[in-house]
Formats: sequence, structure tokens, C-alpha cells
Amino acid sequence: MLIVDKTIAFSENALKILEKRYLLKNDQGQPIEKPEQMLFRVAKNIAQADLIFDPQADIEKTTQIFYEMMADLAFLPNSPTLMNAGKNLQQLSACFVLPIEDNLENIFETIKRAALIHKSGGGTGFSFSRLRPKNDSVATTHGVSSGPVSFMNVFDCATEAVKQGGTRRGANMAILRIDHPDILEFIHCKQHNDKLSNFNISVALTEVFMEAVENDQDYPLINPRNNEIIQYLNARLVFDQLVEMAWKNGDPGVVFLDRINRDNPTPHIAEIESTNPCGEVPLLPYESCNLGSINLTKIIENGEINYPKFRQLIHHAVHFLDNVIEMNHFPLPQIKEMTQANRKIGLGIMGFADMLLMLDIPYNSEKGLETAEQIMGFLKTESKKASQQLAEQRGAFPNFEGSIYDLKLRNATTTTLAPTGTISMIAGCSSGIEPLFALCYVKNVMDNTELLEINPLFAKIAKKAGFFTENLMHEVAKTGSLRHLENVPDKYKKLFVTAHDISPDWHIKIQAAFQRHTDNAVSKTVNFPHEATQADVSTVFKAAYRLGCKGVTIYRDGSKDTQVLYAGKTIEKKQRVAHNLLPRSRPETTHGKTYKIGTGCGSLYVTINADEFGACEVFSQMGKSGGCAASQSESVARLISLALRAGIAPYAIQEQLAGIRCPLPAWQKNGMVLSCADGIAKILKKYLDDHGHDAPESNNTRGEIVGMCPDCGHVMEFMEGCSICKSCGFSKCG
Repeated sequence: MLIVDKTIAFSENALKILEKRYLLKNDQGQPIEKPEQMLFRVAKNIAQADLIFDPQADIEKTTQIFYEMMADLAFLPNSPTLMNAGKNLQQLSACFVLPIEDNLENIFETIKRAALIHKSGGGTGFSFSRLRPKNDSVATTHGVSSGPVSFMNVFDCATEAVKQGGTRRGANMAILRIDHPDILEFIHCKQHNDKLSNFNISVALTEVFMEAVENDQDYPLINPRNNEIIQYLNARLVFDQLVEMAWKNGDPGVVFLDRINRDNPTPHIAEIESTNPCGEVPLLPYESCNLGSINLTKIIENGEINYPKFRQLIHHAVHFLDNVIEMNHFPLPQIKEMTQANRKIGLGIMGFADMLLMLDIPYNSEKGLETAEQIMGFLKTESKKASQQLAEQRGAFPNFEGSIYDLKLRNATTTTLAPTGTISMIAGCSSGIEPLFALCYVKNVMDNTELLEINPLFAKIAKKAGFFTENLMHEVAKTGSLRHLENVPDKYKKLFVTAHDISPDWHIKIQAAFQRHTDNAVSKTVNFPHEATQADVSTVFKAAYRLGCKGVTIYRDGSKDTQVLYAGKTIEKKQRVAHNLLPRSRPETTHGKTYKIGTGCGSLYVTINADEFGACEVFSQMGKSGGCAASQSESVARLISLALRAGIAPYAIQEQLAGIRCPLPAWQKNGMVLSCADGIAKILKKYLDDHGHDAPESNNTRGEIVGMCPDCGHVMEFMEGCSICKSCGFSKCG
């Protein structure tokens, strides 16, 4: 008899996320199932796969096992499985890689295939390394090629169009080999953050290149059309440009391609060229992977790790994820064939930072490293045992012969450390293996009321230790950290470290510790303070290579121009927290520029004027006079002018307007204009970039905040290689 009435301790925020993104809805968009029913829907659907291998299988028992580990918030699968299992769509995988061949027909066929994947809720990775370089000859037309970066822009526009529907937005990874002739253009292609907004980019570094960097030597650029060397570049100079761009805005990341292919479990089938959008799942062309994570806080009992419980969860989770492959409705027949031939799954963890707190272990400590090795080593060993047992019952994965394994396994890979941004919010634990983002912070709710959000573990331990007070919590909320406070015992300052309390070398040490026991790769962000130098970034990239990581993503606080908490410039060049701000007076004479942009309501003319302190006013005029659109764009311009002269940072204003949608979007050569307000934001962004305005900087603000959520308006955080909203679950990476 199935029991599904378990009371699940979802937080208020988790319930909001589930209602918005996961629960089954009617035609009016209203939820028609409860969270418990959603988990039962998923458990029942995934359990059905047992019947394929054993017509007498006890489906009720399997359903109960799957339901209970999800209802206990001890294990959750990736979002597409939670969203789609038991529905008509039934697309259950998060990660896909599609090949791009060096011909126009295949390129646009791949765009179509990517659109189908995005529509179904998946993210896509591409290697553009096979495309001939810019200005190379095209024999069929007697013309010249436009190169990989130009086609990346086409892919980006297609993603922008598709992502306007559905519960998950399309996300892409673009990878280019370091020896491609267009590598310098690729490295700089996201220099302005309004470009390629639906792409993460990573440079595929080879061992030949890294050795050339170490020895300050030249290395060859190779035309993929004919494999001919066309030029030599100094490796150290190219590496420095890569570092500079990563330091400026976090893109590109790097992947170590030779190391990835050394661990390719099926080298006889194909070479790995790319990863999924967050870089943690290297995949063959047309391969997909489904993921799931175990909540480590659920295996801590009486201050110790309950390894028997952990073992049981691992075995049930591997069973669950293998069943997902059988129940999956794949978006393309090629993906179905390749996925079922290799049967890759990616079991990982979440709640690592919380678990360390429960064990009284600082994140950035030798004991923390030791715990990481123990946890991930156990997970890998037991997941292989579980896969081996499934192989005995169901057979090894079809491409097993010729693989790197001696013992028969059901799955070519079993472990991945994936981003858990949304599912960790549902589970009520810290994200993946990331440190805590902030111990507490102030959250603005709908009626402008400020609520103090406090990490539950921090509150519990602080109360027990006797240093919890409301005043102290408000002090902590100013930075999210304890490090600047004098009236907190040193023991707890060392224990309750946040992302920016931890030095970059400790971030990479933790990542490497987990990577040593992970089949695929590790999704983690190495955080830098704003004042970090390019030399610091270079050191971490080299350390990642030296320590055996398969890739690395860095983020320097305040480096993205969408960051919204900052120490901006006022008239006196100082940041003040103030109320009832009054705008400065407009001078008699200003100087400026008028821009034209197309909108769904017609041509919009926007004038931006400046005084001695910078941009001070905006005027807008519709090409056809009168009407509601004209009056609304004029009112928006007046409010912008008021905010500018009141000392609000221009980038903060631009960010608020960007992405606002209306029913009549318009295509422009540089992308889609979603509304008149979005058009004004694009012009304001161009003006600020053209006039050398600095993006807002950070001054002891809350870590890696990178902008406002386009869905709910809350601040977003940068972690696990992606921008995530902890309020509503929105993720830039899907």
C-alpha cells in the first residue's frame, strides 16, 4: 500500500519556487497538484522502468522508495525530471551536446535541433572548433567564411527567441580550441556583457599549449578545414589575454580538453569536444545526461556521517537515474541512440557547506579537504557498485566493449558535481559544494517591507553559543559575513566563512579534492575579491591545471556590469545610503547625443545629455506622435532623468529597464528589442559603454551579486558557473 501523505518540511521560498516552476498547472496557469503529489507523480513514473526488465517487479515498493527519498529531501533529480516526469512532454535530461560541422546546412540544422532541446527544457553545449576561421575560403560560393563567433551570434538569437516560452530558459556553452585561428576573437567575444547573453564560453586548453605557456614558447594555430598550420602565437601572450578577460567579467572559463579525454570512458566511440552549459558534464556529440544530487545534511546524525544511510541513498539514486534513461522521451533520435548506448548518469551532492557546519569543520581547512575526499570517494565507490549490480540484472551499457572499464557497469559514468541552484533551494540546503553565500541579508518583499533572512544553521548555532542578537544579525546582513565583527568568538568566524572570506587557492583546492573522485567534472565558482589582480587569476588557472581539475570558472566580485550593489559615484564622488534624495539642478547647458532604435511601436529616438558629473537627463520621442506608447516612453525618460540627477548609478537604472517585455517585440541587427523600455535600456547601455563609464564596483557588499532577476526582481548570485536567483529559482543557465 503506497503511503504519500508524508508531511514535507518545505520552506516558504521552496513552496513559492515549486508553485511557479514545477507543479502541474491547468490551462489558466494555476497549480493543480501539491508538492507531495508532484513527487509521487515523479516517483511513480520513474519506477515504471523496472517492468521493462522484470514484468513481475514490485512497482509499488520501488515507487515508495523513490518517493520517500525525495519527500525526505535527501535526494532530488535535475529540474527537467521533476518538471516533466509523468507529463506528456516526458523530457527528463538537463544536459546535451550537439556537433557542429563545417558546412552551412549542418550549422542551421544544429540550430533547429538546439531549439527543440531548449523547448523541452534542456541546455546545449557546442564546440565551434570544426568551423573554418574567419575570412577563410569557401569553395562552393567562391567567397569567404564569417568564422565561429559570427555563427555563435546566430545561435544566441535563436535561443533568445525560443526562451520566451516554457518553464526553463535555453542555455548554451560555446567551446573553442586554443589552437583555432579565431581564438583571440573568441576570447574577447563577451567583452561587452550585452553580447552572447545566452552563452557561457570556455576555451579548450591543450597540454601542448599549457607547456608552451610554462616555457614561454610559441604554439601553432591550425585551420580545421585542412589541418594546416597557418600561424604561430606566443602562448604566454594568449594566456594573458584569456586571463585578462576572465578577470574583467568572468568569461571565458577554461576546460582542459586532453585531461577530459583521458577520462573519456568510451574513446572507441568518439572524442569529447564540449560540455553542457555549466561545464560539469563533458559529453560526446549527440549525448545527453541526467543528473541528481544527494543532500548531505540528511546523512548527519549525532554529529557524525551515517555511512550506511549514505550507501543506501546512493544505491537507490543510481537505480532511479538509470530508470530515467528508460522513461526519457528524447528530443532527437540521434540523442536517444547515443544516450542509451552509453547510459551516462551524474549523481552528485548538495549541502556540503551545511554539512561541514554540522560537523564543526571550517570549509577552508585541511579537515574540510579531507572530508571532501572521503565523501566523494565513498560516493564514487558505491555508485560503481550500484551500477555493477544493475549490469548483472539488466546488462552492461551497449558500448561497454572497448571502454576503459574492466568490470561490467550499467552506466559509462556515474558521478558528476552539477549546479544545484534550484533543487538545493527546494531541499533547503547550501548549493552543491559551494561555500555559503551570506549568513544573513535583508530581503525586500512586495510592499517594500524589509525582512531579515538568516541562515537557519547559523541562527541555531549562534543561539546555542550565546552570541545571537537581533542587532548583531543586522550588522552581519551589511556584508553577509562575520569577518569584520569584533564581538563574535574567533572560533565561529573561522567556522562560518562565506564565499569571499575564502581565498581563491582554497576554492581550487576544494574543487580539486572533489574532482579526484568524480567521473565527469565539477561545477564550482572560484571567487575573487574585487581588488584581485590578473596575476591572481593566472595563478588559479595554472593551479587548476596542476591539481587535476577538468576546468575552472572564476568570478571577481563587481566585475560584471550588471552588479547592483556597489559603491557608486555621487556628486561628491562618495556613496551615501540616504532617504528622500533630491535631484541636483539641471545646468543651463548640457551636451549629448541622439540615438534611433526600432521598437514594436515604431522608431524611438532617445537623447542622452550630460553635465559635469556625467549623464543627467534622457528624452525620448516616438517616430509617430501621440498615443499611449509615446506617453509611456516619455514618462520613463523623465523618471530616468530624475534618478540620474539624484545620484543613482546609471548602470543600476539601465539594469532595471533591460528585459522588460511587451506584446510587440522588434528585431534589430544587434538583437531583439523587447519593448520601448528595453530599447531605452539598450541605448543607455551603449551610451555608458561608449563614454567609458565604469561598471559599479563593490565595497564589502554581499559577495557575488550579479544583477536583478528578470522574473521576480530579486538580486541574483553567481555560483557554480551561473547566475541564480535564490528568491524564485530563476537560473540564467536553465
